[in-house]
Amino acid sequence: MINYNNNTKVMCKIDFEKNGFQSDYIRVPASRNNSGWGIIEIPIIVVKNGKGPTILLTGGIHGDEYEGQIIISRLSRELEPPMIQGRVIMLPAVNIPSVMNDSRLSPIDGLDMNRCFPGNSHGSVSQIIAHYIDSIILPLVDISLDIHSAGHSAEAALSTNMHQIQNESIQKQTIDAATVFGAPYNVVFSGVDEGSTLTSAVENRGIISLGTEIGGWGRVNVEGVRVGTRGVKNILKHFEIVAWKEDFNQNKCSVTRHMMVKDPRCYTFAPVAALFEPTKIAAQKVSKGETAGYLHFVEDINHTPTKLCFSKNGIIWMSAGPGRVQRGDVVSVVMQDYDPIDVN
Repeated sequence: MINYNNNTKVMCKIDFEKNGFQSDYIRVPASRNNSGWGIIEIPIIVVKNGKGPTILLTGGIHGDEYEGQIIISRLSRELEPPMIQGRVIMLPAVNIPSVMNDSRLSPIDGLDMNRCFPGNSHGSVSQIIAHYIDSIILPLVDISLDIHSAGHSAEAALSTNMHQIQNESIQKQTIDAATVFGAPYNVVFSGVDEGSTLTSAVENRGIISLGTEIGGWGRVNVEGVRVGTRGVKNILKHFEIVAWKEDFNQNKCSVTRHMMVKDPRCYTFAPVAALFEPTKIAAQKVSKGETAGYLHFVEDINHTPTKLCFSKNGIIWMSAGPGRVQRGDVVSVVMQDYDPIDVN
C-alpha cells in the first residue's frame, strides 16, 4: 500500500499520475471493539489518459442520498482511457459507513462528514476521510462535482447549486458549468452552516465547485438519476474531458433557471417539535404570508395546530421530508431569481 503523505493515516494503492484505468479502495483505520486493527474501505476509480483537466466526482458523502452513488458507479463502468483526455477521479460512496447504514451521519463517530472539512488527520473516521480528500485529492483537481440529494430530511427541486464566489472568473465558469449541466434550476445560496463543507474546501483552493440536489425523501428519484446522469456527461463534454454530445433539453426545459437563496427569511424553521403538514411541495411557487403548513400536536387533544407561513415570495427549493419534525428543523427553503448584484 502507498502512503502519499506522512501526515495522513490513510492508505491507497492508486497512482494518480498513471495513465489507464485503476480501481481500488481508500483504506482508513477504524479500530473497534472486535477489530483493533480494522479498516474501512472506500471505493475509488481513476481513469487517466493524456493531458487535460482533472474532475472529481463524489457521491454518498451523506449515506441516504442515493442518486450520486448510482450515477458515479454506473459511469465508472462506462469510462475507458481512450475515451478521455485528462483525468476522472470517482468516489461513488465517500462516506461508506453511512452508505451501508443508510444514514446521513456516520454510525462510527456520529458526525456529518460534510461538516468536517478540511478534516483532521488525527481525528475521528469522518475527519480523517475529509482530511485525505482535502489534502491528497483536491490538489490534483480542476473541477469538483459533488452529487447530493436531500436524503431523509427533505425533497429538493431538481437543481445544481453553488456559492457566490468573489473571484469573478471562477464565478462565471461555475455559472456556465451549471448551465451546461442542465438541471431545471441552479441555486446560488448561503446555507446555515457552510464553512466546513466539501464545497467550501474546494472553493478555498480556487477550484470550480458545483453541487447538486436531485432528489430526497429517502428514496431514489427516477428523474433525478436521469437528470444527474446526463448532467455529468454534459460537464465532462464541456470541459473537453470526454467527447460526448451535450444534451441541453434533458429536463424538458430549454434553459436552466438560475436562482438564489440569500435572505435568512427564505428558511422556515419549526419552532417546536410536532407533526408537520406541508401545504406545498418542491418546485411550487409561493407568496410571502401564504401558509407553508401546520404543526399538529396529535398527542394533546386540546392543542390546536400551529400555522407556519412563508416569509418570502419565490419557489420552493427544499420541502420538509419527515412528517415529524423537531424544534429548529427546516421545513422549507424558498428561492428567488438570481441577481448577481443583490446576492453580494
